[in-house]
Amino acid sequence: QVQLVESGGGLVQAGGSLRVSCAASGLTFSSYYMGWFRQAPGKEREFVAALNWNGGVTGYADSVKGRFTISRDNAVNTVYLRMNSLKPEDTAVYYCAAGIQYGRAWSDQASTYNYWGQGTQVTVSS
Repeated sequence: QVQLVESGGGLVQAGGSLRVSCAASGLTFSSYYMGWFRQAPGKEREFVAALNWNGGVTGYADSVKGRFTISRDNAVNTVYLRMNSLKPEDTAVYYCAAGIQYGRAWSDQASTYNYWGQGTQVTVSS
């Protein structure tokens, strides 16, 4: 079955950096666009970043643009999210997702993703 397993979350001070990873199995990874979403306590899940099948096209939420970088390595079926200049408001559970939909290179809409990971906690202290 399809599995997406996030790792790399943790506690970091404001201004610091962190890289979270998502290892995929059970699917043809290079056929899927991949995305990162996050959910803070008491808030709805929100889009963070996404990229197309080969990483050549990316999209970011305005709140993370210039600070976060999404990338992927199809040789090891893994997608990454590098987070720099972290702020306390970045604190959330971060989820990776895999989607495949005709005509879409990537998506910022959670409803267009087929598979989700269980999430990894990122906490940024002030």
